[in-house]
Amino acid sequence: MQHCLITGCSSGIGLCAAETFHARGYRVVATVRNEEDKRHLEQIGIQVVLMDLADENSVTSAFQQALFLLDNRIDALFNNAAYGQPGAVEDLSRQALREQFETNVFGTQQLTNLAIAQMRLQGFGRIVYNSSVLGLVALGYRGAYNASKFAIEALADTLRIELYGSNIHVSLIEPGPITSRFRANAFAKYKQHIDKTRSAHLSIYEATEARLNKVGPAAPFTLPADAVVQKCIHAFESEHPRRRYYVTFPTYLFAYTKRLLPSALLDWLCRKVSDSD
Repeated sequence: MQHCLITGCSSGIGLCAAETFHARGYRVVATVRNEEDKRHLEQIGIQVVLMDLADENSVTSAFQQALFLLDNRIDALFNNAAYGQPGAVEDLSRQALREQFETNVFGTQQLTNLAIAQMRLQGFGRIVYNSSVLGLVALGYRGAYNASKFAIEALADTLRIELYGSNIHVSLIEPGPITSRFRANAFAKYKQHIDKTRSAHLSIYEATEARLNKVGPAAPFTLPADAVVQKCIHAFESEHPRRRYYVTFPTYLFAYTKRLLPSALLDWLCRKVSDSD
């Protein structure tokens, strides 16, 4: 039996991952931020702890609870929890950027460092970060999220170098559009931090609101959450986990065009996608 900790399990990828690994016989501890989501997971037999990645004390306490539930053993960590903060960079307040990084970067890395300490005691472990195609290229009006995922990519790449020879493996999953509650959560943050009436990007924001409120997939090539979870299974279970796992056609497209296109052409392509998405 594998022992794993999965963050951000209230819906989407995290919920699918918790259910899938539980069904595969893993001993799973899932994290969520509220009691309602906790009750739902517990009803299907999954152990849950409450954790808010934006709160340093919450991360420490939740990890200790999770470790207790896992009998002081953590074979694998799936860093899935994150959210997107829409908005033009010039419209993002310091507070909006801080909140984005507290959850997507600082809390995630704090939890990872706690897991690494336990994995070193064990002599093994698997760490998987759920990054994004926006950790490879930057699209407009997603600057805070772009920056947080670029930071996660850098931390993961650095950890792979520093953990070489430790039998602790680090992988990145880089999805494009996936079916989830991501847009609903992003729209809540948009309304909290962006005042479109004071912005030079008013027309773009009106299109952004339409996209975030759209029912069903808002972007072409959207895949279900299981497409990400299948990559996580490989990262957890393969003798030789990959450094990076691409998910969805847009990720493959941008990964290869970034290598092949001059910067000016890549900027043009990213502008076109930003304007049409």
